[in-house]
Amino acid sequence: MGSTLSPGTAPLGGVPHRAAVVSVLALVCAAQFVLQLDFSIVNVALPTIQRELGFAPAELQWIVTGYALTFGSLLLLGGRIGDLLGRRRLLAIGLVVFGLASLAAGLSISAGMLIGARLVQGGAAAMVSPSALALLAAGTAEGPARNRALSLFQAATAAGASAGVLAGGVLVSLVGWRSIFFVNVPIVAVLLVLVPGTIPRDATAGHPKLDLVGAALVTGSGAALIFGLSHGEESGFGSLPTLLAIAGAAVLAVAFVLVERRVAAPMLPFSYFRNATHRAAVGAMVLVGAVIVSYVYFVSLYLQRVLGFTPLLTGLALIPSTATIVLMTTLVTRRVIDRLGVKRVLLLGLGLIAAGQLWLATVHAGGSYLDNVLPGQIVASVGMALALPTAAIGATSGMAASEQGLASGLLNTAQQMGAAVGLAVLATIAAARTAQTSSLSAGYSLAFVVATGLALVAVIGVAHRLNHAACQAELARQRAAGLTSR
Repeated sequence: MGSTLSPGTAPLGGVPHRAAVVSVLALVCAAQFVLQLDFSIVNVALPTIQRELGFAPAELQWIVTGYALTFGSLLLLGGRIGDLLGRRRLLAIGLVVFGLASLAAGLSISAGMLIGARLVQGGAAAMVSPSALALLAAGTAEGPARNRALSLFQAATAAGASAGVLAGGVLVSLVGWRSIFFVNVPIVAVLLVLVPGTIPRDATAGHPKLDLVGAALVTGSGAALIFGLSHGEESGFGSLPTLLAIAGAAVLAVAFVLVERRVAAPMLPFSYFRNATHRAAVGAMVLVGAVIVSYVYFVSLYLQRVLGFTPLLTGLALIPSTATIVLMTTLVTRRVIDRLGVKRVLLLGLGLIAAGQLWLATVHAGGSYLDNVLPGQIVASVGMALALPTAAIGATSGMAASEQGLASGLLNTAQQMGAAVGLAVLATIAAARTAQTSSLSAGYSLAFVVATGLALVAVIGVAHRLNHAACQAELARQRAAGLTSR
């Protein structure tokens, strides 16, 4: 999960009163917590949902990819709409839609209904997340104050991930899978009550141009590709619906590129990608996004469907990953960057992600959590804690202050779209291998092998394209502005 900061944000009405700043920060962090909670909580419930709603193996990944697809593809558009309508208003609208979609997900009586609700949830998250971060930035001056606020925002993200993993196990075990969606409703209701009295009205940016056509094309292309992959695994990749879906995805992708090159205010400005460092950083994030979401997905399924873990025990088993990332990012990563530099740390992080996936590829029917899962989980988590911050530095290198939000938004969009498409590809590969061997663990193992390859591709791209000097200059700029700490 991620957020984009709308460029050009400024403090609301000058320097806000400290109490007002604290209130806004608390509400914004709570909103981010809910979004991350919903993203992580669902993984533990996947086997139960599959059994009760009759999901086919290749369709199950839609519960995760549907959310990631609409969230990623509409994230930049959400930031632009916030400029038009006002961020407070869009935050409230997004929360309402998110709450209603959560209710619909909990009431789902079919696989199609649940997938539809997850698609809407992702679209709502694309309204809430950029609005929340833009409001946070607008309420704090650039420097130490904003640095502390952003640190708390990231802490809320990590806390949501941890709470989701544990809460998912508890709720599924004690109440049932529907409760993982129902739990969002009262939280959202409380946030909506607090919004009017906590967040001041913000100025809109006139009438910014909205690239609605581009947003529709990229979302449609991703959805068609994922449908084609999942349908192809079930009915054969030579079947007419599969061929039409994949061809449609390609046509929509080409149309998206053509539209973005000609529209006055493109959702995806191609000028950004003229810089080789930007291409390497964003490309690495696409691949890392695919690996991260897939590894949690397959580990959750392996623990429950092969090793026989309960949902609660699965939730507990996934906590070391989140705890490692939190401890590394808060205590270690910046110190390692100081010693080794941005490019070396990014390469190290990507290499460790690959090593962790390769270890996870040892899973088998007679395996164990301590031997086949935990070591790979820890190694991959250390790699993620090193790779994610350094990729962000590379993505923002050489960008003017007014363009930093755009770069951050593109990076987060890349991560979410990588998650959506990457999981669809890996889930299809795993399902095909399982059908061939009648072994769930064989399918999961092959998915981890392919994920290892994706991480190594990212290593190659960064090694050849990322400019070390440019990244070090960006790190120095952030420190001079007080945006990072040693």
